[in-house]
Amino acid sequence: MRNIRLLIEYDGTRYDGWQRLGKSSKGDTIQSRLEGVLSRMTNEPVEIIGSGRTDKGVHAAGQVANFHTNTRLSCTDIRDQMNRYLPEDIGILDVSEAGARFHSRLNATAKTYLYRIAVGPSQAVFSRKYTWYCPEVTDVERMEQGAALLLGEHDFLGFSSVRKTNKSTVRRLDDIKIEAMDRELVLTFTGNGFLYHMVRILVGTLAQIGAGKRDPETVSQVLLSKDRELAGPMAPPQGLCLENVQYM
Repeated sequence: MRNIRLLIEYDGTRYDGWQRLGKSSKGDTIQSRLEGVLSRMTNEPVEIIGSGRTDKGVHAAGQVANFHTNTRLSCTDIRDQMNRYLPEDIGILDVSEAGARFHSRLNATAKTYLYRIAVGPSQAVFSRKYTWYCPEVTDVERMEQGAALLLGEHDFLGFSSVRKTNKSTVRRLDDIKIEAMDRELVLTFTGNGFLYHMVRILVGTLAQIGAGKRDPETVSQVLLSKDRELAGPMAPPQGLCLENVQYM
């Protein structure tokens, strides 16, 4: 049986996230759209495995997924037929043969997420679906001070929506960049893994720091206490995009 690897981009605006929902749900997801096209194309049931589950309204420029199939279609034919039958807001950038043991989620070594905050005098009309308009966020230096305290390996439970769990909530953040662009701040996070809502809560916390509503040092308090109530608000989904997934 072949193991096929996909590189996918999508605008998550109108979807209920990546993950396929239960049979009783009427939600529309990226995974269900992909599986529907692939199952019809291969004439066999297909279950696609994604590198991670993006939330409702979140986008991806470099989502990686894989699926197993007996089809004899070439990778080029799979790509072209998927792009023909998928909606315009989901695109297949690349299709390739993967090793039998490749698993898009378990084999991932790092991910990079990007978040866009609009900070101009008014909301930019043509980027409003992909940014969080938050004009009071003006102090990038203070945000960088808070971001520096997040780097390295920590228990990020306080910066997540994870409830009680037996699984480890320790993750490693390798890099955080905050770039001031025309009418935008672009925040980029790279790490070995991210908890549920982690990036959006980190953004909400750093935004409060940049708006002068909290001190940079409060980041350390959240890490030590693991208390979600001490962190900032969760930023809205439309500003978030999964940029790329790294493998060895």
